[in-house]
Amino acid sequence: MGPRGILLSMNVAVPFPEDRPAGYEWLPHEVPFDPGKHLALEPPASVVGLAELGYGKDEIEPTATPVGASAPFRVLSDEGAEIMLDTARRLRGWAVRAGNRIENVVRGGCYRSRWLRDLCISPEVTEAMCDIYGTRVAPHSMPVHLGHLNFEPSDPAEAVDKWHHDTVPLDYVMMVTDPARVAGGRFEYFLGTKAEAAALAAEGRTPPPERVAVPDFPGPGYAIALHGNMVVHRGAPLAAPGERITMVNAYVALDRSRDDQSRFRDLMGVDDAAVLYTEWARHAAWRAQGRLGTLIETLPFHQEPDAVIARLEAAIEDVRRAIDDMRAGPREAEHYER
Repeated sequence: MGPRGILLSMNVAVPFPEDRPAGYEWLPHEVPFDPGKHLALEPPASVVGLAELGYGKDEIEPTATPVGASAPFRVLSDEGAEIMLDTARRLRGWAVRAGNRIENVVRGGCYRSRWLRDLCISPEVTEAMCDIYGTRVAPHSMPVHLGHLNFEPSDPAEAVDKWHHDTVPLDYVMMVTDPARVAGGRFEYFLGTKAEAAALAAEGRTPPPERVAVPDFPGPGYAIALHGNMVVHRGAPLAAPGERITMVNAYVALDRSRDDQSRFRDLMGVDDAAVLYTEWARHAAWRAQGRLGTLIETLPFHQEPDAVIARLEAAIEDVRRAIDDMRAGPREAEHYER
């Protein structure tokens, strides 16, 4: 096994399915993904911690990482950025509305584009994300969260994506179109906590400009790493009509003792139900498998019954929550605008 194979085997949660769901066909005439040609990975110059955003120790400890957001860093070469833009444009025909939050998204693109799939599960990029987060991560166990594409709204005055925190714990947001050629539509994140954003929303307010970070992306193919479930962020409105595309790729921490930090119920009615429920169940099973394995290895004798019950309940918590959410049905996506 070569170095790339070793990296890939280290950073996998649930392997990408060998079979595609019915109705998903590969884009024709794609260039094969070549990490040597299409990647130009560079580390970010800095990161902002959750503590710097105002989170306390008790809020940070159960999460995957204390990292909040990185400075923009390069992922794609010039050639890779050109292919990414072409791929996004070819996938645009499958765009749907994501509830009340964002008008045009493409989900499940990795079941349609081999190039996008191979970028999103790239062991080289995954290893770079491990370095940024300071913990072992893997491409998300649910492929619908890989290669998510956001497109500009039909009304430039509308936010590309409202103030929100993500339905997944960890991700990066990549500029697909050149931000220098887009009027407005900047990526922004709140220099505060979810609780503070909720308090502002309750008053009919959004994060004030003096508490908003606006990262400067040098060009297409650059990304910002996020603790997406903890960092409140948005795609701002455009200043004029124009093409604006971003790609979001999600990750899971391989340490399954940490909280899941997911809200998959928000995706009902957005994602293809024939895909979502199967992936969701696999994700919950993967989480429980790891926690149950730890319990088997570490549960000692001479424990109080209540302590044993609590450990067992914690091990299957993700499965129980998945079942409850599936039965409860869809709901509007959470965001911080009224």
